[in-house]
Amino acid sequence: MTLTTDRPAGHLQKTLGFAFAMAIGIGTVIGAGILRTPGPVADLIPSLWLILGLWGLGGVHALLGANVASELITTVPKAGGAYVPVRAAFGESMGLLIGWTDWLAFVAGCAALSVVCANFLALLVPTLAIHTAWVATGFALSLTVLNWIGVKEGAIAQTLGSTFKFLFMSLIIGVIFFVTPDGSASTAVEATGPTVGEVAAPIGFFAMIVAYQMVYGAYAGWYGSIYFVEEDPKALSNIPKAMVLTILAITLVYVALNASLLKALPIDMLRTSDLPIALALEQIFGVMGGKIVAAIALVLASTCLNANIMTTPRILYGLGRDGLFLPIATRVNKGGTPDVALGLSAALMVALIFSGGFEFLFLLMGALAIFIFVAYDASLFALRIRQPDLPRPFRAIGYPWLPGLVLLLDTSLLIAFLAADPWSGLYMLVLIALCIPVGHHLAKQRKLALAA
Repeated sequence: MTLTTDRPAGHLQKTLGFAFAMAIGIGTVIGAGILRTPGPVADLIPSLWLILGLWGLGGVHALLGANVASELITTVPKAGGAYVPVRAAFGESMGLLIGWTDWLAFVAGCAALSVVCANFLALLVPTLAIHTAWVATGFALSLTVLNWIGVKEGAIAQTLGSTFKFLFMSLIIGVIFFVTPDGSASTAVEATGPTVGEVAAPIGFFAMIVAYQMVYGAYAGWYGSIYFVEEDPKALSNIPKAMVLTILAITLVYVALNASLLKALPIDMLRTSDLPIALALEQIFGVMGGKIVAAIALVLASTCLNANIMTTPRILYGLGRDGLFLPIATRVNKGGTPDVALGLSAALMVALIFSGGFEFLFLLMGALAIFIFVAYDASLFALRIRQPDLPRPFRAIGYPWLPGLVLLLDTSLLIAFLAADPWSGLYMLVLIALCIPVGHHLAKQRKLALAA
């Protein structure tokens, strides 16, 4: 299989740069999930150093993945994301499966984030609580319109939002670490239970796996910049550097946030809390702490939503250009946005918001998201073997050992996920079975078209 484009397409504009590559990664990763994850992880792993170690390991895992992604994105610098090198390495059927799965995961994520934005806004404005679906749709469509106007507008919003998000999170971590609550609040906290270091509960292997799945899930999206490779004139140098710096910055925030929560709260309180950061801030600011957390979560979720909305049309654009979707998805408006692809993504997004169907998709996409990265990691090895003469501006460090290690880690996570949720594995097999004949048909049609 060749890496050339087989059909005409609209042209994406080269208007993005290094700052955006950083912003899209930070914006995609640091979302409302990090506000909820520390509690469940501490519930499974009641050990301070193991908790911090798992959060650090998540960053190392992401860096190993970035090592693979840097070679693939510079070897196959085409818009579309994870499916592009998978298709080049394994053919139409796998490309179709990975591309459609990736797009559905992003759209479902947009729908869920829109609802999250509406929920947190309702904490600030309680009268909106009975209109969740409509408020969520308002968030989704407002950011869709912003990106419809042009890629520059969406990029500016993303860069400003991600910068504010990172600084805001850093400020909150500093406050929890260094501001001493008043005496009455402190006494109330201390009475609730022991600190993490005082707990000596046995930790099972399965608990470690589940906890790490949640930790690594909080890092999902570190590869966000790869979807915009055709829109950065210096992408082959900017994207690898941006991924590494993004992951380092996120790891620092995640480890520091968990360390601050472990310092501020007793383990029993941390383990049972859905929003431990709210408890920590309430010790300092009283009831106003809940409002602060709602505002933080709204900023995190809306910036993450914009990043996902920017990404979804690039996947359909790539699929359309490669013959895996309607060619009209390659249309690009004057502002540089694949507008038809964006419109189709928005339509499904709104449908999922009102149907609640994104919850089902999330259950299904949990296994498929890990499967995407297993296929993505494997494509590096396949391309090295099948197309050794391809230009590789960046060659994965430590090949084959470090890329092999991340492939092993991702495969182990996939196996663990399927063991915990066999139904997701069954759905995944059904999707693979559907994509194989469709992929063969598309490959046959392509050969006929080229022969003609």
